[in-house]
Amino acid sequence: MFFLSKFLPLFIYPLGLTFILMVLAIGLFWRYPKWSAISLSSALTILLLASNGWISQELVRSLEWQYLPTGEVPNAEAIVVLGGGVKPASYPRPWIELNEAGDRVIYGAKLYREGKAPWLILSGGRIDWKEGGSSEAADMAELAQTMGVPSAAILQEPKSFNTYENAVNVRKILESKGIKGNVLLVTSALHIPRSVLIFKNQKIEAIPAPTDFFVTKGELEDSQNWQMFLLNLVPNAHSLDRTTKALKEYVGLIVYSLLGWL
Repeated sequence: MFFLSKFLPLFIYPLGLTFILMVLAIGLFWRYPKWSAISLSSALTILLLASNGWISQELVRSLEWQYLPTGEVPNAEAIVVLGGGVKPASYPRPWIELNEAGDRVIYGAKLYREGKAPWLILSGGRIDWKEGGSSEAADMAELAQTMGVPSAAILQEPKSFNTYENAVNVRKILESKGIKGNVLLVTSALHIPRSVLIFKNQKIEAIPAPTDFFVTKGELEDSQNWQMFLLNLVPNAHSLDRTTKALKEYVGLIVYSLLGWL
């Protein structure tokens, strides 16, 4: 079921849906050329819209800017960092590496060192069929210690594979350690709206601490100049990727709502 939850949605995201429509267009070409043309036109339209810079920017911003920082981050009882930002030390990597969402663990360690909370809870497992290795929680713990967080202040949650499991397992840790009150929830800004709702559904008072922003004020201002205007007119893989990530969050909100996880 976990594999299917990752595999099946690929066909409703822009690239997968475009692929299906193009295969359908080929199949219809000889006997139903009119429907073939409609299918092909639909595929190209989806691809053009999804890879448009302005559309991807607004889709991402609609999620990322829901919980913009409004001042100094408040103190809390714990800092919770969600996984998804680290790559295992799999050969030929010399050590653990960060992907674009690696800002999560860096920001979490920074908040700890600023004295925002006495505990740093790192949540994330590792999928066996996807590189494998130690859990994301363990890798993040190693990185956090490198950044000066003492091991005694780190609590690991190494068994979760999605955001719902993050929240459920973190709640168990909070209860077992007698940690009560607010927690700072650190994850990518795009992921914050869904994460906050899931944690609150688990009766955890989560204060959003977003990081890893795609859309910034500077990017919005730059989009007004003629160079970026021209670049946004041309379909590109970067915009397609951002659109897909935003749609993934919206699909997640719908599915998690239907499952009663929000």
